[in-house]
Amino acid sequence: MRSLWSKLKDRAPYLVVAMLLALLVVIALWSRILVVIRPGEAGVLYRMLSTGSVTDHIYAEGLHVLMPLNSMTIYDTRVQLVLHDFDVLTSSGLPVKLKIAVRFQPIYELLGVLHQQVGPNYVNKIILPQIESVLRRNLGQRTPEDIYTNKDGVLSKIITLALEEVGRKYILVDEIIIRSVELPESVTKSIEDKLVHQQQALAYKYRLEAEGFEAERKVKEATGIRDYQKIIASTMTDKTLQAQSIQAMLELAKSPNTKTVVLGNTKGGTPIILGDK
Repeated sequence: MRSLWSKLKDRAPYLVVAMLLALLVVIALWSRILVVIRPGEAGVLYRMLSTGSVTDHIYAEGLHVLMPLNSMTIYDTRVQLVLHDFDVLTSSGLPVKLKIAVRFQPIYELLGVLHQQVGPNYVNKIILPQIESVLRRNLGQRTPEDIYTNKDGVLSKIITLALEEVGRKYILVDEIIIRSVELPESVTKSIEDKLVHQQQALAYKYRLEAEGFEAERKVKEATGIRDYQKIIASTMTDKTLQAQSIQAMLELAKSPNTKTVVLGNTKGGTPIILGDK
């Protein structure tokens, strides 16, 4: 026992150094051995000495123990938003500055393939370049006025094309929002002046049409009054007027306030009804 103890005492410094080295190795590799995947995240494993990137299994939230030589890449699987600004040349060669917002998230089941084919920087490698490409290609065939006024829904149609293009690359793009369209100040003023003049012309045309409808209405009204008067004049004979007058007097005679009826002494004379007062 004494000989063993003496041997341990002699080797004690070496043992302490070995333990310290082992502790330092554990500390250095601790983050590679124990990996925590937080809520809203998922991990893709890379096995250095065997299969490389694991594409058929996605590591979910929680604590995972790895071999020191393996590594885990963690992806944010929540819906994310990225803002992006870039310039587009129109068909007339004038620059248009577009400010867009892209809402997206990686497809969970395809994270392994996304990691293997593209990598964590997929926003700048896939999403933004492809959206830019579609917008440049299609807006380059339009005039500044078409873009500024969104003529025939041109921006909406191009955004739909961009969504279809990006959606083929392991990513789900929910929406592409045009935050603003900026033209050179002189071009913007020219377009705005043109739009104002167009609205004024439309208002003037509307007033002319309204006045034309009113004149037509008055003509029809006058024609109707004239035709009515002709009809009345053709039916109003002396006998008819006398009969209507007598009928009116008879109705008045029924009133309790009527006391005296005086008949005219001329041919066709109309009776006169006198009251108390």
